[in-house]
Amino acid sequence: MNIKQPSSHKNPEPESSVLYIVGTPIGNLSDLSSRAINILKNVSLIACEDTRQTKKIMNKFEFTNNLISFNKHNSLKKIPRIINDLNSGKSVALVSDAGMPSICDPGEDLVKNVRSNGSNIICIPGPCAALTALVSSGLPSSKFIFEGFLPKKKSQREKILFEISKNEKTTIIYESPHRLKKLLNELKIYCGGEREIQVSRELTKKFEEHIGNDINNVIKTFQEKEVIGELTIVIKGIKKESNLLINKSDLKKELNELIKAGLSLSAASKYLAKKHGIKKSETYNLN
Repeated sequence: MNIKQPSSHKNPEPESSVLYIVGTPIGNLSDLSSRAINILKNVSLIACEDTRQTKKIMNKFEFTNNLISFNKHNSLKKIPRIINDLNSGKSVALVSDAGMPSICDPGEDLVKNVRSNGSNIICIPGPCAALTALVSSGLPSSKFIFEGFLPKKKSQREKILFEISKNEKTTIIYESPHRLKKLLNELKIYCGGEREIQVSRELTKKFEEHIGNDINNVIKTFQEKEVIGELTIVIKGIKKESNLLINKSDLKKELNELIKAGLSLSAASKYLAKKHGIKKSETYNLN
């Protein structure tokens, strides 16, 4: 498939039959690029997660355009319409409520279908909460894993939490305000309270805040603080040497401490096996 390249001059007009993936601000509207503004002004149609949010951008930069809703509830019905528009020579811009489309939203399905249809796709880069929080954290950023929002189903959630506890790379998670405290307590169980972490909120806005140090400290902070705004959590990975075989004497000490705290031998063994990635029998037989 031949992909047409955009014109080289500054802020070219949108090309026909092209889907533009446009990154929008994650908080501060002034972060919208002039190239993004030009595309949003001049495409035939803007497909947006929430038309009310996109209208705020249009009002700020004083332009109007045709909008259609495109979100997780209606995306399957809207994809054929957008492909038909592209086939007829129209240009379409895809935007999410904030940040880069296709990251934790149904834009991924649209892009896949448009590419399969043979239409051209051009990305207009913009802000991303995950990367903004990562580079602000001071934690290792050369290699990282992005998990988005963790699943709500217990078995799936526990599986990912366990993987995070063993990751040598930095992990990035999105979370909503009313579920943050639950997530922090889960991370303490799986990763330990001393694991380095940063919680970022209100990114690019007036009250942007980065709360860090370790999981214990962050839990303590939010015991005395109201949780407001969408949150991005950055978790440091473990050192390679920490991922080697666990010292048996240390493991036995940890097992005995859990039993003294009130856990049964079976429950304590199961917990330590999951925490350290070993068989339950290896901990159970230490007693």
